[in-house]
Amino acid sequence: MALPTHWGVRPEETARPYPCDDCIPAPGGTWFRAVSVQAPPEVVYRWLCQMRVAPYSYDLLDNLGRRSPRALTPGAENLAAGQRIMTIFELVSFTPGRDMTLRMLPGPGRRLFGDLALTYDVRTDDSGATRLTVKALLGAERGTLNEARRRALAWGDLLMMRKQLLTFQTLAERQAAA
Repeated sequence: MALPTHWGVRPEETARPYPCDDCIPAPGGTWFRAVSVQAPPEVVYRWLCQMRVAPYSYDLLDNLGRRSPRALTPGAENLAAGQRIMTIFELVSFTPGRDMTLRMLPGPGRRLFGDLALTYDVRTDDSGATRLTVKALLGAERGTLNEARRRALAWGDLLMMRKQLLTFQTLAERQAAA
């Protein structure tokens, strides 16, 4: 069975460069996830800033059972390179209102999953919808992450990232409609 490397992404979104490309220039795997959001890009981006507070995926699994906030946390939008994001990532770079790039911190997460860099990209498409696209690059270290673990990580990432993107979609659309 093929690895789930793409979900919701368009061909033009996989062809362009992303800031995470500078973090892992020769990746062992590349995954894309994307969703259309009926909300302005600045609203979608502001919800992405909430990853400083919580992961917005399956809270029972990745937030110790605490529900990710359903209201914006004041100050979460004040980003700075080096900040911790979702506990196991570091904010490497960002373009306000446009993208943020994260990298797995050294430690238990990297030992378990391997090196991982992600860019969350927000931009308007031709229809006027906001596209929230994530490119994830997996380090090439084969000894640390054997093929069975790589397959499990790909499926786990699809499950968790899909939930996260759909949660951001719901929250941003709800805010835009209010």
